[in-house]
Amino acid sequence: MSSVAQARGQQVRLRALPIDQRRGFHAMGCLIATEFALFTCLFASYFFLGTNKDRWANEMPPHMHYAFILLAILLGSSAVLRWGERQVRRGGFLAARLALWATVAMGIVFVVLQCFEYLSHWKTLAPYSDSYGALFHAITTFHAAHVVVGLLLLGYVGVLPRYADSAGSPHRPYQTVALYWHFVDFVWIFIVALLYVIPNILGHMHGH
Repeated sequence: MSSVAQARGQQVRLRALPIDQRRGFHAMGCLIATEFALFTCLFASYFFLGTNKDRWANEMPPHMHYAFILLAILLGSSAVLRWGERQVRRGGFLAARLALWATVAMGIVFVVLQCFEYLSHWKTLAPYSDSYGALFHAITTFHAAHVVVGLLLLGYVGVLPRYADSAGSPHRPYQTVALYWHFVDFVWIFIVALLYVIPNILGHMHGH
């Protein structure tokens, strides 16, 4: 048998193998683990510098009203996208697509409101103020960048012609991108707790 015939036979055998539909899901899991490690380092820096008052000015704690509104938006978007995932499994692709674009709309609202929050904080807390201001803006901006990436990924999946696992989209793009979006929402819960709620509680305890 010639080498050409052998190569063709190999290609036929490879095409006959079952497609690993969880490959993209596992790859996204590895990406999320890496990003979570980066956020963990940022949180660790936040607490490490917070123990050194020479580099950590006695700031007023950030206002929380925007943070909780943003949290409600992200949690709501995750619930909508989760519902869309169930529709994909049931074959309701139109409903799933609508849920995805609704999530995109909510994500855009999140980004716009966060811009207003930055403008509000900038009057008393800027990245160049001190270590606290630098890390506060670094962590929230880093998260905002992840939201933008998530919106781009959702938009890409939103224009795919098919969501079915076996026809046109074998690697479960909807569920894979949804996993990333849920991770972004999960991190915001930590940000609200560590950068907003705890400083406000400590501020009240110290009479700020």
